[in-house]
Amino acid sequence: MASIIENIKVLRETTGAGMVDCKKALEANNNDIQLAVDWLREKGIMKAAKKASRIAAEGLTAIAVNGNDAAVVEVNSETDFVAKNQSFIDLVQSIADAVVKAKPASLELANKVALGNSTIESAIVEATARIGEKISFRRFEVVSKDANSAFGAYSHMGGKISVVTVIDGTNDETVAKDIAMHIAAFAPQYLTRNEIPADVVEKETHIQFEAAKTDPKLASKPEAVLAGIIKGKLSKQFAEVCLVDQPFAKDPSLTVAQYANTVKGTVKSFVRYNVGEGMQKREDNFAEEVMAQVK
Repeated sequence: MASIIENIKVLRETTGAGMVDCKKALEANNNDIQLAVDWLREKGIMKAAKKASRIAAEGLTAIAVNGNDAAVVEVNSETDFVAKNQSFIDLVQSIADAVVKAKPASLELANKVALGNSTIESAIVEATARIGEKISFRRFEVVSKDANSAFGAYSHMGGKISVVTVIDGTNDETVAKDIAMHIAAFAPQYLTRNEIPADVVEKETHIQFEAAKTDPKLASKPEAVLAGIIKGKLSKQFAEVCLVDQPFAKDPSLTVAQYANTVKGTVKSFVRYNVGEGMQKREDNFAEEVMAQVK
């Protein structure tokens, strides 16, 4: 039977836990590594529970492509310091790789997806315990294409932003990636104007009419003329937030739709994840962040 010193080394390499915790685990389980692993996981669950109320709005996104399927995932940490750690980067990518193969229907099911000898949920718990910060698997999306389509996959700023787009009617991955890069930079809210909710159109129309009443040049115009002017304003406004109508980043003389059409393609869909969007951010300065890691 291996000595406790030898098993501490093995346990540290297997779990990433600290030397003291590994020693305690082995002493509590008669130097049995497997029982010690379980013991550490149980303690990790306890530690993770204490961190559940913390804000985790930093982190990374990642993309995985598997044949005609692609997945985008977002995994959050409390600090950007941790998000730059290679073990965290590897964890996020491994989750993306697992999700694209399993294609779960919900986040709850995604957490149960196998990851190595465990599950994504267990891997998150273990990472929380090992790293000392709250780690959370926030969201994912799996998209599929057919044989006559292309994926455009692009990650920006080391995974702070990730985009996957599907271009129908072509296998030109260069054009598809160009459009994904455009999406990363210009953050369209909708694919086409048909996707703009009716209440948004109604609200913006109301705002434009109210604004026109305070503009001397517009207030005196006949109602039919005014309606036409406002329609034009709305058309321009909505074009700015709809992908297919946006001037293409690399050639503004073309819209994105026109650029896709240069290879007989049509933009079918896109997913754009920006880390922490819509979440409350913790306020911290760099010095405090470093000290938090030291502790």
